[in-house]
Amino acid sequence: MSLASILVALIALLHLYILILEMFLWERPAGLRAFGNTPQKAALTKVLAANQGLYNGFLAAGLVWGLWLGNEGTQIFFLLCIAIAGIYGGLTAARKILLIQTVPACLALALLALGL
Repeated sequence: MSLASILVALIALLHLYILILEMFLWERPAGLRAFGNTPQKAALTKVLAANQGLYNGFLAAGLVWGLWLGNEGTQIFFLLCIAIAGIYGGLTAARKILLIQTVPACLALALLALGL
């Protein structure tokens, strides 16, 4: 397994974890801590968070699908989606999203481009 494939798999796991936080743990202590929410804010935004979680699950599924098929084009497409979503989130929600989503996706894209 290549270094790029390992990183892509880790990014898929990260997005699966984000799905769990946003869909199932949003109002629980782990979700509140992860997103810096109060119980009141979490209660008001739980439907939106669940929707975001579902999208993160689709991103994870796309990466796993690309790995399963051995199709770098599929992996590149979903990594670009993650990088762009991370840039938007970093600019509009919280800067740490750039480090959590965009940087790993860009690193994986670089590894794929280098054939590593």
